[in-house]
Amino acid sequence: MADSSIPKFHEKSREERIKKVASFSGLSKKEIEILKNEGGISFNEANNMVENVIGTISFPLGIATNFRVNGKDYLIPMAIEEPSVIAAASKAAKIAKKQGGFTMEADDSYSIGQIQVVDVKVKSAMSSIMRSEKEILKLANSKSKTLSKMGKGAKKISCKKINSDSGTMLIVELLIDVGDAMGANVTNTMCEGVAPLIEKLTGGRVILRILSNYSTKRLVRGTAIFDKKEVGGEETVDNILLAYQFAANDTYRAVTHNKGIMNGIISVAHATGQDTRAIEAAAHAYASRTGKYNSLTVWKKDKVGNLIGKIELPMSVGIVGGIVNVHPMIKVCTKILGIKSAKELACIIGAVGLGQNFSAIRALASEGIQKGHMKLHARNIAASAGATPDKINEIIKRMIKEGNVSIHRAKEILKEL
Repeated sequence: MADSSIPKFHEKSREERIKKVASFSGLSKKEIEILKNEGGISFNEANNMVENVIGTISFPLGIATNFRVNGKDYLIPMAIEEPSVIAAASKAAKIAKKQGGFTMEADDSYSIGQIQVVDVKVKSAMSSIMRSEKEILKLANSKSKTLSKMGKGAKKISCKKINSDSGTMLIVELLIDVGDAMGANVTNTMCEGVAPLIEKLTGGRVILRILSNYSTKRLVRGTAIFDKKEVGGEETVDNILLAYQFAANDTYRAVTHNKGIMNGIISVAHATGQDTRAIEAAAHAYASRTGKYNSLTVWKKDKVGNLIGKIELPMSVGIVGGIVNVHPMIKVCTKILGIKSAKELACIIGAVGLGQNFSAIRALASEGIQKGHMKLHARNIAASAGATPDKINEIIKRMIKEGNVSIHRAKEILKEL
């Protein structure tokens, strides 16, 4: 079995890193060249994706090592501009790996489509809709031959009543198995396809016909054990639990706590071409499902004092369709992961979120977040001061030793050099 533990990966040259990743993932020469291509996408490719294109913008693409999820090792592509995130995820995975890694599970990929009906007698309209469920589902499924052939597609109809300032509304919801796709386009197509029939059955008027990004039917959840000795001892474990309780009981802290989780999740989502806005929106709505914004993770101790972390949140992702099929770098990142299904990708992303959260609260509960963060941030500062590559390391070394990581100090040291 391939091993995701690569000692001193961060100390290797770019060529050595690519060689290791290529060997792990079986990348072709063409795929290696795509990795080496700055930005990974041409103007013409970008121009075919969105409108009014004038150029492209790049983010650093790094690899998180040490991850074992459900017994399988992964190298995780992460695209993010913030220093320390990839290092923190790798460190967390290394500690979790000693206890078997991350155990994750994901629901089937069910998307929810919503059809808003107004100017309607809700009670009788609901009855009419439910009596015609088979007819509505048949029409919806006629809009996607691909899903139908796979035994997937629209599976269930439900209705709910909404009382609003504009009057009573009927919301008809389609539950759709979208397979390995994120599913937005097919969900919207099905909703639009059945809208005329919904109007006919209810005598009402349809306004919106669109998916909900609150994907509560496709949750990912999982857990990992972090050995108390590797964490830093019982005192550090207890401090982490106190830090978690802070987040569990204070919205201001919970928002920052969850932001750290999303640092990991969105980094992988960017690298694999996911709809990061949908993931973020669903995650924060889920954190508020009790009526109070709360932590997306739960932290406890086991009987011997080891730290146990759990995570659960909606995870609407896909490995087919959209940008996944057209962006060269994203195709390479997907191959590096070696994933075979959307559910597998959801499990990986959930594991990275949990690992990232562990590293953040461990740092906060021990030496503080700035020690490691500023050490890595110093490179950005040195570069911003105008340092050339041959002088950057010396500037970093001196700023860290002095405990003064600032653009002003970087410029002073550069002048001295």
